Amino acid sequence: MILPIITYPNKLLKTLSREVSDFDGELHRFLDDMYETMLHSNGIGLAAIQVANPIRALVICLPDEEGNQPRENLLEIINPLILDPQGNTMYQEGCLSVPGFYEDVERFCTLTLRYHDRYGNECHLEATDLLSIAIQHEIDHLDGKLFIEKLSYNRRKKFEKEYKKMLKEKK
Repeated sequence: MILPIITYPNKLLKTLSREVSDFDGELHRFLDDMYETMLHSNGIGLAAIQVANPIRALVICLPDEEGNQPRENLLEIINPLILDPQGNTMYQEGCLSVPGFYEDVERFCTLTLRYHDRYGNECHLEATDLLSIAIQHEIDHLDGKLFIEKLSYNRRKKFEKEYKKMLKEKK
């Protein structure tokens, strides 16, 4: 089922998501719906809070060489914890909750991630490049933060002006 994605400036996006403790069928259906929603919206990642569920769960599926995002490439990340982040890189990010806006954001180059899968099993993952960036972006959502908050004061003010104008034009 395709879920509605909430967009900025919806205050729910500022919510600190809670840990997942029940790894049951309801969670599994929700993760399946998140994957469908992410694909339908042309995203590479989606945090639960973006579809109005304040739990510490996210999905990421990076495109393969042909641009496809098959289910076997899907990462379902629950209760994530970043360990050993290293290096810095700049990457132009976008967000399904801030549609139509892209900006360079500084992130860690590499990280180790501890998380649970849909069954509650503890997993570890070494992430680099785009995967590392996507993980950090989605975890920020779980912490009630948007990538636009990482912008300089001047760039953030410019964003606010441009975004308000864009929203007005859509009406």
